[in-house]
Amino acid sequence: MSRMNQILQAAHERAEQMGLPYSGAVLPDEAYELMQSLPKAVLLDVRSHAEWQFVGTVPQSVKIEWRSFPGMAPNPNFLAQLTHQVDPESVLLVLCRSGARSDEVARLAAANGYSEVYNVLEGFEGEKDEMGHRNSVGGWRQRGLPWEQN
Repeated sequence: MSRMNQILQAAHERAEQMGLPYSGAVLPDEAYELMQSLPKAVLLDVRSHAEWQFVGTVPQSVKIEWRSFPGMAPNPNFLAQLTHQVDPESVLLVLCRSGARSDEVARLAAANGYSEVYNVLEGFEGEKDEMGHRNSVGGWRQRGLPWEQN
């Protein structure tokens, strides 16, 4: 079995275990491998503009705010922006700060015609540590995957 098939199988098993209504859940390093190996893979970063600017982004990711800072008001144009920027035939990998907002978006995308949707567990910054800080317990950055800051 190829590495991509192993990742996708594990993602599907996680979806089954977690009762997810979309294709699966991947760890950040698995998402990165899929991005590198699957031509139709798209990483969708749904964090706010403030997070992209002050925390960093993943190169070549598609960025569409799910909620806007301050106040985290929902983006009323999100679905229209998604369908305009990302082909429904894509392998959609959804990323947020910790995996919660990306779960909401994965559910929405799957309900609106995206057939291959994966939530990126741990997100960009991971969970909070015992001091209440992020970027030390899991997440894209903590795993040393490519990112940049403006």
